[in-house]
Amino acid sequence: MKVKRTRDSQPEVYSASLNDIMFFLLLFFLIVSTLVNPSVIQLMLPKASANIQKMSKQTINLSVTKDLKYFLNDRPLPFNEIKPTIKKLVPNVEDATVILRADKSIELQDLVNVLDIGHQLHLKMILATQK
Repeated sequence: MKVKRTRDSQPEVYSASLNDIMFFLLLFFLIVSTLVNPSVIQLMLPKASANIQKMSKQTINLSVTKDLKYFLNDRPLPFNEIKPTIKKLVPNVEDATVILRADKSIELQDLVNVLDIGHQLHLKMILATQK
């Protein structure tokens, strides 16, 4: 006599924990994506062989676009307001540094005008470059 066994169960994939995993992956990528690009102003920086300048404790980002729009810490600003605004941001700080992110297509005189503001305020000015 032949006894035949029947299987009633079907193989299943339990996906209850996949929701938690996907949530944590989404959260991780959202946090990492905000840290990747701190400044969203699109500039073509000039190239240099190495970045050897150390950063100080307080840094201010000053960006100049190719159409001569000025941004101080990602806030648009006219040229004549740069000096008073930096004076307000840095009243008596010795370690203040201005990171100048200038587009590589701007004229040299426009760059010198911005560097002269830093010289008048006795600030360290660093020109940001691409590696």
